[in-house]
Amino acid sequence: MPVDWTSAKAETVAHLQALIRFDTTNPPGNELPLAEYLVRVLEAEAIETKLLIPAESRAAVVARLRGNGQRRPVMLLAHMDVVGVEREKWSCDPFGGVVKDGYLYGRGAIDDKGMLAVNLMTMLLLRRAMLDGSVALARDVIFVATSDEETGGASGMGWLAREHSDLIDAEFAVNEGGRIRIIGDGQRYIAIQTAEKISHMVAVTARGPAGHAAIPLDASAIFRLGRALAKIGDYREPVTLTDTTRRFFDALSRLWPDSQQRMAMAELVGSDTSRRAGAENVLSRVPVFNAVVRNGISATRVAGGVAGNVIPAEASATLNVRTIPGEMIADVAKRLRECVGDPDVSIEVTAEGGEAPASDPDSPMFEAIASAVKALDASITVAPYMSTGTTDSVHLRRAGVQAYGILPFPMVPGDEERMHGHDERVPLDSLHFGIRLIHDSIVRIATAPLE
Repeated sequence: MPVDWTSAKAETVAHLQALIRFDTTNPPGNELPLAEYLVRVLEAEAIETKLLIPAESRAAVVARLRGNGQRRPVMLLAHMDVVGVEREKWSCDPFGGVVKDGYLYGRGAIDDKGMLAVNLMTMLLLRRAMLDGSVALARDVIFVATSDEETGGASGMGWLAREHSDLIDAEFAVNEGGRIRIIGDGQRYIAIQTAEKISHMVAVTARGPAGHAAIPLDASAIFRLGRALAKIGDYREPVTLTDTTRRFFDALSRLWPDSQQRMAMAELVGSDTSRRAGAENVLSRVPVFNAVVRNGISATRVAGGVAGNVIPAEASATLNVRTIPGEMIADVAKRLRECVGDPDVSIEVTAEGGEAPASDPDSPMFEAIASAVKALDASITVAPYMSTGTTDSVHLRRAGVQAYGILPFPMVPGDEERMHGHDERVPLDSLHFGIRLIHDSIVRIATAPLE
């Protein structure tokens, strides 16, 4: 029986409003009440569901539609926690799930309760189609909702992968991490995340003579730290292209609205190596592209001093360094030491992120997503993408699951930039597109011919 998409859209909107109305700000998270809601909805349609408790008030939900076992499972993944809000800077209640002017507002509307609602709706639609005999599954479809993604996943996917790996064993997974962007004259492209940068913490510590502030000391730790940070601020890591980023820029070079940047994309991945330096310079001036082509270095914290009239013996700063897969953080730290060139400034890696292999951009799952996109809108350009942010997919890729990140809602930059910001919202039309995209992608990868 064909899906009634008008009804499915209304049902998804209602579920998303309900999900947003659970305040799952992390910390502390408190995802358990939301997880219990998901369990009630899934079990009401006789979908096999498990509620897991990794810690007090935290939760994970794993539900399964069973196929005939011809192929390995596919996973639908989303997280339940959200970042905090500054209520006074919102035009509406951030936990109200307000619908107005063609948008659904609320913390998590984009990240990541919108996708959670779409994944939930996909499971319900598949279950109903199985019952009426219009769909047969060749592989299990696993629904996973996690806690704690916004602070690293120790009480979420990290715990689930460690303690319940059997429940999330899958060949493929669809998660957040990509984008569908509306650019230029309404042109759209989908960036399907097949890899992500690895996040590390690096401490920069300067040491110098301590003393009374009445007698200035040029070699003081704070001045020394300032000079070191100024050098680091001017430093740029070498450009490093991967197969993913080559294919990403090659695809965008056919539609990007800025002609200079479009040409630079083509030259960056082209065969004429004499043009690459100029192309690198052009793209490096665009922060989002600069972050894709090289290891990123951001200063995030500064500390030092004990009193207003005391020169401290030590001052420090924290750097968040995001490396391209395959790049070693130890090598980045070595280059930073050479850049600073001060024996009284130490640069040490304090927290090292784990490497995760890229997912295959030529896999059946990637193709299923691309085909579903093209069926909805043949004009959309499809490209693999390496995200600069981190997601729960890193845990899956380390476990051998081919994970693909998509934010299935077409958005203009102004709406996408509301993620983690004020008045986060998802266009209702884009929400409808997202339901179709996720549902149709799973149908393509998971169904078997009806006998």
